[in-house]
Amino acid sequence: MLSILISLFCSVTVGVLFKIAKQHKVVFMQVIGWNYLVALLLAKFIFAPDLSAFTLSDIPFSILSGLWVLLPVVFLFQALSLKHVGIVKTDIAQRLSLFIPILASYFLFEESFTPFKIGGIVLAFIAIFFTLYKSDHPSQDSTQWRYPLLVLFGFGIIDVLFKKMVSLSGIPFTTTLYLPLIGALVVAWLINLYQIALKQQQFSIKNLYWGIGLGLLNFGNIYFYLKAHKELSENPSTVFATMNMGVIILGSLIGVFFFKEKLNSKNYFGIVLALIAVVLIMISQFYGK
Repeated sequence: MLSILISLFCSVTVGVLFKIAKQHKVVFMQVIGWNYLVALLLAKFIFAPDLSAFTLSDIPFSILSGLWVLLPVVFLFQALSLKHVGIVKTDIAQRLSLFIPILASYFLFEESFTPFKIGGIVLAFIAIFFTLYKSDHPSQDSTQWRYPLLVLFGFGIIDVLFKKMVSLSGIPFTTTLYLPLIGALVVAWLINLYQIALKQQQFSIKNLYWGIGLGLLNFGNIYFYLKAHKELSENPSTVFATMNMGVIILGSLIGVFFFKEKLNSKNYFGIVLALIAVVLIMISQFYGK
């Protein structure tokens, strides 16, 4: 259970770090670039992937290319969402991305839909509307809703690509995590070089410090989540439910009480619906067959 709690802490603290970092005028893409360097070094040291164990023909580049682009870009979307709409709505959007791989399982992998899956997806859609609903000054910053939606769809597509990569290749799972980090690091720094060389974006060493913190949290979230699944292999639903519901609840509490984020009654109703949607999706994944 300790591994779940550490993973939960790392996941929520990513949002806290981004919220605090914006006050220090960091360049988010440079922070993301350093983050992937730290995560890659940790993955190399802890997982020790054996890249010589397979040939280039074994690597699903068509899937990897999507991950290489999406991983750093969705991280940027997450940072912008946290900046514009806060931790509560961003964390819920990230967790409700669960319904995208559920839909993919039906349309791409021809899995059957149970009543629990259907109910979870319907409630997820409704929860998104109520969570992002803004009653005060609807004309002000009316496009802010796009950031959590980009987070939702981005993380959902990443989940689908990871699952497809694991199912299509004989590459060990730790290597499956390692290879996307290599490409994400390269893409992130290509974007940074473009911004520095052509957009006069200032390179600052302070982004390295924030990137180290983000990399430790990002890798810690992945490592302890995998460790929790290994320790509780007989009870995967426990890991699933604790992580997703825990992030929604803890993220909401931190957003409201620590960062004083303003929510209306419809937003709170959306949070409740999001929790119910997670429960239904959890049941459909493990008990709905």
